[in-house]
Amino acid sequence: MIDRSLSTHTDSTTLTPLSVSNDSPPRGRALLVELYDAAVAGAAPGPLTTAALRDFDVRRGQRIWVYAFGKAAHAMAGAATATLQKGLHTIAAGVVVAPEAQPSPYATISSLVGDHPIPGRQSFAAAHRIGEVAGGMRSDDVALVLISGGATSLIGAPLRGMSESDLVQLYRLLLGSGLDIREMNAVRKRFTRWGGGRLALALAPARTQALIISDVEGDDPADIASGPCTPDSYSARDVIALLQRTGLYDRIPMPMREHLAGVPRGITPETPKRTHPAFAHVATRVIGSNRLSTQAAAAHAKSLGLPVVDNGSVLDGDAARCGASLANTLLERAREGWRGCIVCGGETTVKLDARATPAHGVAPTGAGEAPRGGRCQELALSAARVLAEGGDATRHITLLAAGTDGRDGPTDAAGAFADATVWEAIRASGRDPGLALARHDSYGALDAAGALHKRGHTGTNVRDVVMAVLE
Repeated sequence: MIDRSLSTHTDSTTLTPLSVSNDSPPRGRALLVELYDAAVAGAAPGPLTTAALRDFDVRRGQRIWVYAFGKAAHAMAGAATATLQKGLHTIAAGVVVAPEAQPSPYATISSLVGDHPIPGRQSFAAAHRIGEVAGGMRSDDVALVLISGGATSLIGAPLRGMSESDLVQLYRLLLGSGLDIREMNAVRKRFTRWGGGRLALALAPARTQALIISDVEGDDPADIASGPCTPDSYSARDVIALLQRTGLYDRIPMPMREHLAGVPRGITPETPKRTHPAFAHVATRVIGSNRLSTQAAAAHAKSLGLPVVDNGSVLDGDAARCGASLANTLLERAREGWRGCIVCGGETTVKLDARATPAHGVAPTGAGEAPRGGRCQELALSAARVLAEGGDATRHITLLAAGTDGRDGPTDAAGAFADATVWEAIRASGRDPGLALARHDSYGALDAAGALHKRGHTGTNVRDVVMAVLE
């Protein structure tokens, strides 16, 4: 939740009233779009990768293999290959896997599309191709592994002996569970071919340098993209306890329960741990995170003369509760006469009833049209309800909640706006905004009100930003 955030981290300029127009919501929305673009640019993966490779330790003539997985894969791979070519290094081969098709950055590198947020045939094929390419490496080669959010699904494929359909079922269940990304990946890495350090084992004894752009709280490499090059800190008992505590253990496929139960008995192997010799050949570095985005948005707001409260990466918990809490705090600020910009980052969650249609677009058997939405849209819709009842002070407030990757859930929207007009605009369209919020059907409601922010893939993924301007 975010109650702790908005009264802190205020710089010396934040109490100065801002003389700007109070005309209409589009003024606030245009400003928020500008700040969103600044937030995305602040975590641009290409420049971050180029900067990280300035001290890349590799001998001239030593063969380099480039692997890039995730929503930032193309930008990271493009920057890496350009830098390596300038240094006259030898790029032997590699694999790039991203959500969308783009040309390969180098003739010997395969460029593939994976499925997201649920793995499918493309993801399974990509995982297979990674194994083929990794099998051609020699012990004196260097693997440059470029990792960003989304890779858990994009290169998701089951462990040997498990079915693809069971893996798909697991991902669907977890996406609607309300678990945060770290908890979901603690489970998913158990059953995926390259999760939990298994890629590092496949690349050893070649030396591996992993550069990572984080999409998780705490920026732990073990949690990002299910840690393909990082040892797993969770034991099977830990995962069983997590699933039992959340009521999910009896709902995961039976073969997966049997696999977990077999680890303590020595029947099935644990995930690779820190003591495995393969990790002696791995160096890992996080080069980008959500904090870069919030800092960039705040800096841009300041450059426009706006007083700024930059709260950093404080967003977590249930999306709807978070949206209501934020809207109430904004109303308090507005009633006090404060004017300026507030920036938050992080990632909320949406917990779905077991009988409900998941917000990620997966309809249960017998269901009608699947509700659509995402955590940012749900946060915005919840905030819109509070703002609709806030009286005269709400005319000063405009909010944008959006994913830095340009996609919120399985929709074509990055997120959505909230202001005093949105809730009633949904009603005027013939929809019930309260029902939409309860059913996690935020996309259709917000679309009817013209409140969606559609951006397309940004080429990065450092969680979400939520920004508000008080004019």
